Amino acid sequence: MIHDFIARLPKAELHVHHVGSASPRIVSGLAERHPGTVPSDPDALRAFFEFRDFAHFIDVYLAVVGLIRTPEDLRYLTYEVAREMAEGQSLRYAELTCTPYTSVAAGIPIEAYTEAIEDARLSAERDFGLVLRWVYDIPGESGLPAADATLRYALDHRPDGLVAFGLGGPEIGVPRPQFEPHFTAARAAGLHSVPHAGETTGPETVWDALRLLGAERIGHGTSSAADPALLAHLAEHRIPLEVCPSSNLATRAVASLTEHPLKAFVDAGVVVTIGSDDPPMFNTTLNREYEIAADLLGLDHRGVADLARTAVEVSFAPDDVRERVLAEIEEYVAAPR
Repeated sequence: MIHDFIARLPKAELHVHHVGSASPRIVSGLAERHPGTVPSDPDALRAFFEFRDFAHFIDVYLAVVGLIRTPEDLRYLTYEVAREMAEGQSLRYAELTCTPYTSVAAGIPIEAYTEAIEDARLSAERDFGLVLRWVYDIPGESGLPAADATLRYALDHRPDGLVAFGLGGPEIGVPRPQFEPHFTAARAAGLHSVPHAGETTGPETVWDALRLLGAERIGHGTSSAADPALLAHLAEHRIPLEVCPSSNLATRAVASLTEHPLKAFVDAGVVVTIGSDDPPMFNTTLNREYEIAADLLGLDHRGVADLARTAVEVSFAPDDVRERVLAEIEEYVAAPR
């Protein structure tokens, strides 16, 4: 069965959010520490995570962010997310998108923030064999002050695990060109560019991310399917789209999975990776997203393994990690079953 094959397939994930990966178990623990707006009861949490639209999703996400009030909360969240990635999803490598601005605004000094996530990263690699790397993400809804601060955190308080610079949050009303200086500076400092674009806006947002922000991968890029010239550009330059089907459905970026453009991307020769985005909030897992992709693309075991290989190959993992995980995938595929 493809379900069982995917469950044990060694994988890397490139589009997954730090706080958004907090499972009901983790959120419940944090909500018990800090009673208030987020319920700690699992059934109530499920209802809390039922999104009306993208704006409501942002509201819910920020409510969970509000539970991260101390460095101990942050360390707990990060370590437990890593545990669930490794033990539940067979993840070997992940690039976790972090938004330090919101935690610092809540009162956690950036020095303590960095220390907490780095301690959790090193412990997770030791305890679970999961290699984590960070993407520092500008929360677009907070504008240029957040961009200035996030760049400062990335350059002046750079953790060892930081590999990339991103841009998330709502796209409507948050034009990409204003962030060009920030991405220019981040790239000059050796960070990769991985902004979200074209999730809830049109292809022009993706073009802006490519032309102005120097995007090396695009988060979502859902609307790219509407622009054949953009698809051709992405395919020619081998710029991957990080595709998250259940997220796109939950936030109404697509009306149904049958209308999802994943197959159009692949048919156009665009490199794609599969991500879970904010998995517990969208009632999914990376394994489930692979199952959806397999169904939409008509993939067998070998095709699914190719998806896993692609994620490793286009990641920003160290060479030795990339080679090790690719070897694990090959060994797994070759094993009799």
